[in-house]
This record gives sequence, structure tokens and C-alpha cells, in this order.
Amino acid sequence: MSFGAPPPGNPYGQQPPQPQPGGYGQPQPGYGQPQQPGYPQQGYGYPQDPYAQQQPPQPGAYPSYPQAPGGGYPQGYGTGPQVASMGRRFAARLIDGVIIGVLYTAFAIAGVAGSISSMQDCDPNASTAVYNACMDGAANDFASKFGAVLAVLGIVSLLYEWLMVGLKGATLGKLALGLRVVNVETGQKPGLGSSFIRWIIPIVGSFACGIGQLLVYLSPFWDKSGRQQGWHDKAAKTMVIHNQ
Repeated sequence: MSFGAPPPGNPYGQQPPQPQPGGYGQPQPGYGQPQQPGYPQQGYGYPQDPYAQQQPPQPGAYPSYPQAPGGGYPQGYGTGPQVASMGRRFAARLIDGVIIGVLYTAFAIAGVAGSISSMQDCDPNASTAVYNACMDGAANDFASKFGAVLAVLGIVSLLYEWLMVGLKGATLGKLALGLRVVNVETGQKPGLGSSFIRWIIPIVGSFACGIGQLLVYLSPFWDKSGRQQGWHDKAAKTMVIHNQ
């Protein structure tokens, strides 16, 4: 008894299995693309290290100057700030010193001129007791007026440095050389509180025969942050920049 010959190419007479949609043997969506949970798809290979391209700050440039809201530098800072050189800062301090010196001279002349005139009015031909009393009175008047001049000078110096740096961001000397005092965290004007701290620290240092004040003004040379901050700057969280 013969069952006949099987169809060519199929020795068992069975139909080959048909691939089912989405089943085994049919490519799935995204097949051949490696999945990396937790990282954006960037093709093959390992994910990029976001810190690998960071470079250390270059000397003389502000390493992390904050940008103003919306991007860019604060208004009035040109194409970007640079740390002010000590030469410019010293020259600005000299200009401010000349301005304060002129004010001091004007106050001193106005204050002691009357006392000198009083000394000249003492009659040397008068009796010794009368002449000495006249000179003593003139000397006391001179001393009191000189003390008043120093007090006024201190107030003027305070208002000049404190208010101009706090409200304007610079004294006249700094403005002349394109320097600004800014807050290291915001890049804006330091404000009256920080400006007062920045002013009072060198003044306190001047009580030690001026040595402490000198050290404060020289302390930016020892700053290793790249910002040339003095001790008064660090306490006030400020730095001095130069507009390009």
C-alpha cells in the first residue's frame, strides 16, 4: 500500500510555522539598540562624564563669576570682568589718598587759622603772667580745633569709602581706573553692610602703629583663590574687578 511521495522540500509533509506578529523571530521595535537605564541615549559607548571637560581657572581671571539673571554679566561690566591687578588697586588708593588729603588740608586750614591768629594777638610786651595766659589759651584752642578737624576727617573718610563702595561699588579713585568692588556671590554692589566691614578692618589695624593696616592692604598678595582678596575682602565677601 502506497501513501504517495511527500511534497518536494518537505520530507515530513508538515507546514512550516508562520511567524506571529510580535512573537519570536520577528524584530521588535528598538531591536539592536543597547538600552542604558538612567542615561540619555547617545549612541553606542559609555555615557559622557559631565566633569571631564572642566578646566582649572587661569591665573588673573575670576574663576566663577556669577551671571546676572537672564544670562550675561551685570550691567556696566563690559565684555566680562577680570581680577584687578595690585598695581591698579594701589594707584586707585593713591588717588583716594590725594582726595582725602586735600579735604584734610582744607579743614585744617579753616580750623586752626583762628587759633594762630589768636597767638599772634598775644602781646609779648605784656607782663609774663598775662602773656603766658594768652598763649596757653591760644594753644588750648588750637588743640581743641585740631582734634575737631581729625574727627571731621574721620567722618568724611568713613562716609567717602563706606557710602561710595556700598552704593556705587567704587570710590573716585577706583572709578578713574575702571575698578569695581563686587559681592563674590552675586557680582553686584556689596551694599552698606559689607562695605562697612571692608572699611573698618584696615582702620582697626591702623591702631597697631599702622602695621596692621599695611598687612591688610598687602594680604591680597597671599591669597591663593585667584581672586586677589585681602583679609578685609574675605570678611566682607567682596573682591575688586577691572572692567575690560
